[in-house]
Amino acid sequence: MPKERPPQLDSPIVGKVIKVASRANTRLYRATGGRLGGNWRIGAGFRKSVPICLLTTTGRRSGRPRTAPLLHMPDGDRVVLVASQGGLPQHPAWYHNLRANPEVTVQVKRDVRRMRARTASPEERAELWPRLLEVYADFDDYQSWTEREIPVVICEPA
Repeated sequence: MPKERPPQLDSPIVGKVIKVASRANTRLYRATGGRLGGNWRIGAGFRKSVPICLLTTTGRRSGRPRTAPLLHMPDGDRVVLVASQGGLPQHPAWYHNLRANPEVTVQVKRDVRRMRARTASPEERAELWPRLLEVYADFDDYQSWTEREIPVVICEPA
């Protein structure tokens, strides 16, 4: 049984604010090569910032490029993402997009790489989850707020 999400997060304005902030963050990140907009300093990231990357997927319905700024964990030549969406009950759109077309682009600072994304196996998730919590402890809260298992996504060089 999930814990109760903070009620203020269920306000209809939250989604709109997130969308506008994400677009602004993406523009700022691209313009500065991640110098600005490249770190998350909210929640568990307040004292120790969390790196942000830009994930570009292909819209599963539109066929257009869709970019989302996301917290990430570098793992050798791989980039590990968490489809948490703040613990909402549904997966984020970017996750549905990469499941439909796993060919993605990941930008970390000024480095833009073509990659192939996949959902981590249960064994991989079990190994990566504690490491992800070291990067951003709030992922644990997000998982407790939803009944879905939050997917861990591994992006590997194409």
